[in-house]
Amino acid sequence: MLVDPKTRDVHDVIHKVTAVGSRSVISAQAFVEALFGDNEISKPQAYGSYEEVYTDSEVDAVYIGTPHSLHYTNALDAIKAKKHVLCEKPVTTNAAELRFLIQAAKENNVFFMEAMWTRFQPLALEVKKIGESGELGKPVVLHADLSGNYDIENIPTTHKILDPHLGGGALLDIGPYPLVWAIMTLYEHPLNELTTPVVTGSMLKTPITGVDCNTSFTLNFFQSKIVAQAVLSCSINVDPADPGVTIRYEKGVIRIKKPIYCPKEFEVEYTEKGKVVRSMKRKFEYIGGGWHFQADEVARCVRDGKLASDAWGHLKSLLEMDIFDEVRRQGSYVLPPGVEKVVAAD
Repeated sequence: MLVDPKTRDVHDVIHKVTAVGSRSVISAQAFVEALFGDNEISKPQAYGSYEEVYTDSEVDAVYIGTPHSLHYTNALDAIKAKKHVLCEKPVTTNAAELRFLIQAAKENNVFFMEAMWTRFQPLALEVKKIGESGELGKPVVLHADLSGNYDIENIPTTHKILDPHLGGGALLDIGPYPLVWAIMTLYEHPLNELTTPVVTGSMLKTPITGVDCNTSFTLNFFQSKIVAQAVLSCSINVDPADPGVTIRYEKGVIRIKKPIYCPKEFEVEYTEKGKVVRSMKRKFEYIGGGWHFQADEVARCVRDGKLASDAWGHLKSLLEMDIFDEVRRQGSYVLPPGVEKVVAAD
């Protein structure tokens, strides 16, 4: 957000960090000092609580980057304080929590969005454009994987990836990234007509803490004008695959280089009768880490009085959480009591 928007040819919005909240004022001040140094003019206020951020009249919108088992409570507090909210993925631990937050955001007339930053990056937009143009035919099969070797045998069990009280495990922490590619290229494909896929999931759990360490799930799309399957996987004990995403179409294939949460390179092969007749590679460069594209979206939506994004709205986050709920149900992965603040029975 500190990168000048003009470096990415954005001239209609700007961003200003006005406050930082942490569990102690010392850690908040350390964060501010690390980023702003001696620049007293633009240095944000450091608070030792989240509540102080919510009550700061200079704050228009709040970005929530806490562990995902805290997202529901943090987001609800911000919404009740009439702040617009960008909440890190996964936006909640289950779909019931998300439905409650969406209703609360509507009642308080504030913008609310999950921080699915990949969806707004220029590479993702270009891949969508090619896939939806029809030049490759209809999509048929998508493979996407995001894994990471967290050295789970040698890290503390309180680490966010291992602690079930923080919603740990592969699915909730890194599963949104393979899933977002399926949503972008299959669910959002015009021929799919926003038809919901059928979900099949499988999990292996680590005996260390019982969280899922290897999870795979398939999405079958067959109730519309496309018949396609997404084969998705995530693991916390192995390095990521490369290419991280492969999308096979009737007339070609798109391969996206890792890391799939913020890729900078992809290639397209065009085929005829099983032979490659043309290929193309694209590389993307920009200043910053890639999160600023979703910040631009939030700023524009707030400016225009929208309560949700057209690109990544509430229904897509609900689809994500419904899928994760089903995968966890099929994998018998139950979070500890109290982690899920709202459940379907409520």
